[in-house]
Amino acid sequence: MSTLYRQAKFITSAFELSQLVPDEGHEIAFAGRSNAGKSTAINRLTVQKNLCKTSKTPGRTQLINFFRLDDVHRLVDLPGYGFAKVPKKMRMHWDQVLSDYLLERTSLSGLVVVVDIRRGLSDLDFGLINLIDSAIPIHILLTKADKLKNDARKRTVDKVIRELDQFDITASAFSALNGMGLDQLVTRCDQLLEIADPA
Repeated sequence: MSTLYRQAKFITSAFELSQLVPDEGHEIAFAGRSNAGKSTAINRLTVQKNLCKTSKTPGRTQLINFFRLDDVHRLVDLPGYGFAKVPKKMRMHWDQVLSDYLLERTSLSGLVVVVDIRRGLSDLDFGLINLIDSAIPIHILLTKADKLKNDARKRTVDKVIRELDQFDITASAFSALNGMGLDQLVTRCDQLLEIADPA
């Protein structure tokens, strides 16, 4: 596994578009419903237990969090969506900020949509995918895959790929608990970040 992800360091959090880091280089954003395992997946990818703050309370990630990998590459942890207890005014603000970020950010070279494999794609997930509409490649990361048996896991991945066959989308099963699917995630992130294979 590349040491690049292990080098991840927190840069800054943004509440407004004006607070984003300069729009240059390549970055991958991780999005998903609250409690889908987004922050935990980033921690496993970077082999750092506390890089992203995790919580059993949905809606913990309230800001756009940027993590530096090197001078050119970054990971971005987006606020979880679909958490009803967030005030309406805050939800409207985030809808606007996230839409602008996802559609106008030129350094955004890929989006990882994190989905609990037991729940499958929600209307909110489909809404996000339709918003992007093939503007950038998307990878569906089906987390908590250790909760399903092999056959059920494979069926779910195949179903997601079929449901989204009109988009530039890949999908894989993943478990932060036992590391299942970590190599696939690293490979896909390398592709999205346009990291060349080491010679």
